[in-house]
Amino acid sequence: GYAVAQQADIEATITAQLEAFKADDFAQAFQYATPDLRRLFGSAQNFERMVTQGYPMVWRPADVEYLDMAPLGEDFIQRVRITDAEGRVHMLGYLMTATPDGWRIAAVQILTAPPATV
Repeated sequence: GYAVAQQADIEATITAQLEAFKADDFAQAFQYATPDLRRLFGSAQNFERMVTQGYPMVWRPADVEYLDMAPLGEDFIQRVRITDAEGRVHMLGYLMTATPDGWRIAAVQILTAPPATV
């Protein structure tokens, strides 16, 4: 159905940004942000600084798992579970907006991770 196709496109956008991060191609990764978010950062260099300092788990993820997607007005929140290089688990919420160029990332929020089970 439509929602499944949307989710596939949304996951593809996030995956493409994560691949760009792994390659340290911040100019490319920056293109997956919405025009508003790009204006807010002003440059790929500012974006790079924020990602490497504030979101190291997306810059160097060890494992990425896509969870549920929820509508938010015309946008969607895609939940992603990312395991970082140290084995810590992070829950992130990607706010996804449809643009003429396809789905773009409007914001990323670090959600409260569920407690680790031993």
